[in-house]
Formats: sequence, C-alpha cells, structure tokens
Amino acid sequence: MFTVRPEGFNSEVRGLLEVAGLPVSDLERGVPVALFGVREGERLVGIVGVEVHRNVGLLRSLAVTPDAAGGGIGRALVEAAEGWACDSGLEALYLLTTTASGWFEQRGYAALPRTSAPPGISDSAEFRSLCPDTAVFMGKRLAS
Repeated sequence: MFTVRPEGFNSEVRGLLEVAGLPVSDLERGVPVALFGVREGERLVGIVGVEVHRNVGLLRSLAVTPDAAGGGIGRALVEAAEGWACDSGLEALYLLTTTASGWFEQRGYAALPRTSAPPGISDSAEFRSLCPDTAVFMGKRLAS
C-alpha cells in the first residue's frame, strides 16, 4: 500500500523527471500542474501530475525511480491523479507517451488521433513542442 500525497515542484521532483527523460522546462516556468508523489521515508520514489485545461486534464510527468519500478507505485499514482481529476470536475484525461501506451491501455486509456485533442490540450507546451510527434496520444473519459 502506498500513500500518495500532493507535492510541489522542487529540485527533487525535477531530478526524478530528468532521470526519467521527461520534460521539465515548462514546469520550471510555472505551468500550473497538480503534482502527486509517493515517498519511501523522506525519499521521493514516484511522481505524477495533472495539468488542467478547463474541463479536461493532461496526465503528465509519471515517473518512478528504477529501484521502485514494478511494485505498483505507478498504478497508485495514476489512480490518485484520476480520483483528484474526478473530484475536480474534469471529464477526461489525456496523455502523450513514447514508451508506455500498452501500460496505459491496461488502465482504460485509448490511443487517439492527435487531431482529436481538445483545445487547451493541443495548445499545451507538452503537446506542441515538448513531446515528440511520434508520441502516442491517449485519452480516458472519467466517471462523473
């Protein structure tokens, strides 16, 4: 069992995202993202974020330290992010991934054409420039 808690963007979060090869430049510029983390003691071992765009969110920045990978932390983080998104009134979550489309499909996300991205998502820095064009665009409707 993991305890998922809100996190602020700081050097520890930045370091975890950089090790995972995930973009941080827009987060450093203050793009508002609700971040959630899992800690083992004082050490951050997992992080995920939701960038809100009106009534939808961009699930981003999912990273787990290599030594903690495969233990369910990623699943707990995504479930917590989805729960927060539902509680916040979001109707759907979208994401871009270059490596984990199969993992997200198992959690109810479906691959979508990039042209179907709603406004806000398609205007985000992650969508426009931070993730490569080869990244798979995926989405999931949330229960209301």
